[in-house]
Amino acid sequence: MEDKSRLLILYASQTGNALDAAERVGREAERLGCPALVLSMDEFDANCLPDEDIVIFIVSTTGQGDNPDSMKVFWRYLLQRNLSQHWLEGVHYAVFGLGDSGYQKYNFSAKKLDKRLSDLGAEAIVERGLGDDQHPSGYEGSLDPWLSSLWHKLYQMDPTIFPRGPVLTDSDMKVLDCPKVQIIYHDVDEMQFLLSTTADLDCIEMQIERARSMSPARLCHDTSRPHCFLQMIKNQQLTREGCGKDVRHFEFEALSSSIEYQVGDALVVLPGQNPAAIDAFIKRCNLNPGSLITVHTGGTESFSPDSSTNASRAPIKLRSFVELAMDIASASPRRYFFEVMSFFATAQHEKERLQYFASPEGRDDLYQYNLKERRTVLEVLEDFPSVQMPFEWLVQLVPPLKTRAFSISSSPSAHPNRVHLTVNVVSWKTPFKRKRTGLCSTWLAGLNPQERVHIPVWFHKGSLPPPLPSLPLLLIGPGTGCAPFRAFVEERAIQSSSGSTGPVLFFFGCRNEENDFLYKDFWLSHARSGGVLSVDRGGGFFVAFSRDQMQKFYVQHKMQEERQKVWSLLSAGASIYVAGSSTKMPADVQSCLEDIVMKESGVPKESAVRWLRALEKAGKYHVEAWS
Repeated sequence: MEDKSRLLILYASQTGNALDAAERVGREAERLGCPALVLSMDEFDANCLPDEDIVIFIVSTTGQGDNPDSMKVFWRYLLQRNLSQHWLEGVHYAVFGLGDSGYQKYNFSAKKLDKRLSDLGAEAIVERGLGDDQHPSGYEGSLDPWLSSLWHKLYQMDPTIFPRGPVLTDSDMKVLDCPKVQIIYHDVDEMQFLLSTTADLDCIEMQIERARSMSPARLCHDTSRPHCFLQMIKNQQLTREGCGKDVRHFEFEALSSSIEYQVGDALVVLPGQNPAAIDAFIKRCNLNPGSLITVHTGGTESFSPDSSTNASRAPIKLRSFVELAMDIASASPRRYFFEVMSFFATAQHEKERLQYFASPEGRDDLYQYNLKERRTVLEVLEDFPSVQMPFEWLVQLVPPLKTRAFSISSSPSAHPNRVHLTVNVVSWKTPFKRKRTGLCSTWLAGLNPQERVHIPVWFHKGSLPPPLPSLPLLLIGPGTGCAPFRAFVEERAIQSSSGSTGPVLFFFGCRNEENDFLYKDFWLSHARSGGVLSVDRGGGFFVAFSRDQMQKFYVQHKMQEERQKVWSLLSAGASIYVAGSSTKMPADVQSCLEDIVMKESGVPKESAVRWLRALEKAGKYHVEAWS
């Protein structure tokens, strides 16, 4: 039987947001006088769930409605058929989801979890909360009122849960929590024998594994060590210079080992950070870049040189840890960062401003200052020069340096031991005209292939499974959504040279034929007689130029023009693959397909919707979208 005097908070996070939210829930509960235990779902035995009294779930949704990796085992356990509808009777729960309403399956994981817990007999304390990245304040715009409601409902159930009442007071905000991170500094001379003297790539790999495995935001236990290192061999701009968009074609070759992937897979890249920004951060925080450190989170044993400690627990230079694990010049800090800063501000006007930002009354102004302007950690620290935060707090609160995933745009059969990417170089202006850029895309675009930079990467399964050679394909990929389909077409061209293959119909979209017709020659060459995309082989290649006429014209409009071809291919058993921006395109394409099925087959709209839903359930309708 679990301890009923504490609140259990289980989170499932893919990028760290659900972890941030879960830690905030735990922090507030403890400030209200209720001990809290915050655990990742993969650290909790689902078999023990009936022993709990109150469980708070904080769950993100990834990809196209997928569960985070840390939730998958827990979720499979809950789906067991032998669990009765009374299994969780007596358990009270609350679910808060983190998602992006730009995606079709918005907060799907939280919705599924909420329903399953209810089906198993658990009782909801409050209605599930749904955080939305599209909200001006991000997920906190929904988390704030949801948490307030949760605390009041729990207090109504049992006032002894919160001895201080269900409302946080100013005095609750005036006590600094203890950091959850401990930094141990090691003597450089004594630790010299542990420092790597191996070859360059092995040394870099070990540094990355050490830094990222020690990070308190580590989300997955098996992804610290890169799968391999790549070296850029081509950096080509695909869009016309000065057109307002910068899309690049990158080619890489493997350095450390041969690489294996399939079409439809994603390449995950750990971006480099600007060395000048790292130096500025270290100087601003009065840190010694050469210090040897190990980072320990709650419950982690201290480092012992003669224990059976693996390489990931060996000391690392402080500068390397900052460079490889802390996003100091790209990501914006969370609200709690400002609250903790207020305790270390020695200038009264800075302390008062930070306290205001951390308060409920200051949330809107903090949004204007922080998130809307996308201020970085370094910029915030420079705006409050009297603040000197201990390194423990910085390690805990600075957003982790996240990897970035890109759809692979090459076939391994066509390019052995090489991998291609098609990347939009992200840049924009804030309301106050600050220029902002995407960390990873800008870093990649700035690499010179002659400089032979080592790029740490991981290969992950994407949302688009590789099709069988005989399967007819309907591909829809506007903009950089064409990336995985370039790989599909390359692969099918090789397959067709040694056997019969299914037809491929591809709809591409861009703004202007002259500015951003990505891979124009490639598509047109495969659309010629006998090519993979040729009409004489049952396929086709069609482009929608959205800005080359007065009225905007998108891929779904082109699909309507060619609806007989679309329906003919679908009737022949084609699989549908959609890739591109998550904003409106996937929903618009689905609506267009419903209309085509309805008109061409003569069935009602409801039947067309069911028909496409059946395709999805059969694994023949795939979407890969990103915001």
